[in-house]
Amino acid sequence: MRLVILDNYDLASEWAAKYICNRIIQFRPGQDRYFTLGLPTGSTPLGCYKKLIEYHKNGDLSFKYVKTFNMDEYVGLPRNHPESYHSYMWNNFFKHIDIDPNNAHILDGNATDLQAECDAFEKKIKEAGGIDLFVGGIGPDGHIAFNEPGSSLVSRTRVKTLAMDTILANAKYFDGDLSKVPTMALTVGVGTVMDAREVMILITGAHKAFALYKAIEEGVNHMWTVSAFQQHPRTIFVCDEDATLELRVKTVKYFKGELTGLVRMLKSLRNYFPLELYIFLKRFRTSASVRMPPSIWRKMDLQYCSGLYI
Repeated sequence: MRLVILDNYDLASEWAAKYICNRIIQFRPGQDRYFTLGLPTGSTPLGCYKKLIEYHKNGDLSFKYVKTFNMDEYVGLPRNHPESYHSYMWNNFFKHIDIDPNNAHILDGNATDLQAECDAFEKKIKEAGGIDLFVGGIGPDGHIAFNEPGSSLVSRTRVKTLAMDTILANAKYFDGDLSKVPTMALTVGVGTVMDAREVMILITGAHKAFALYKAIEEGVNHMWTVSAFQQHPRTIFVCDEDATLELRVKTVKYFKGELTGLVRMLKSLRNYFPLELYIFLKRFRTSASVRMPPSIWRKMDLQYCSGLYI
């Protein structure tokens, strides 16, 4: 488990976006080799999505051979409703990049058979080879996706009744009218996300500080479902300073020191790989005229595309 602490929301969003960018570039997806990416909704990932769109428009990142699987969707809300997660993803991300609509998978909250829809979603993930990187966010009560407090930590994609705290939190998106807020949703399970080869969880703001404390400083607890990811072999928590307010001082110092050491190493690499040279060479990466050892490309990608670049 890693905890990456950035000064503010914008830097945390940029770190996360660069990390995703780096993972996709390193994977080198193609027609017979798709990168699979799990995605969240909500206010937290918006900054990350904006940076990814920027990288795409600059020609640094393509989603042509990326398959995405979203975490959740409301039950009973029309797909074209402004607060549906279909609308959220297309308005804030998908329509701005080159992803094939057939490769963007979002649960259908209006399916005739909701459980069959959930089962089919799990099957699609397996057919895609599993999730390479699942990005998630959490609520102030530590829920990830719609796995509310008390959810099974080995749960799969299913229909879930929303907790009142979640309904109250989401009311701001429905003009503050609780009667308009959906009370049920389709959601991936904790076990579904745990199956991913890598998990990155974004946590920002003082209102989520206690949830971050529960996620990393106390034991695994089904009342704080995000805590399950302590046991994942490759989990990264990305947060801003405000989200660390409930953490012990020594915890913050430890993880900040870990990041400082990595930054120092990367700064030394910059002397060898100027940014302008990297951008020039990357455009001809697949050309026979540019032959460089894979290890050199990995170092350059790490330096300029990953979230460790500061």
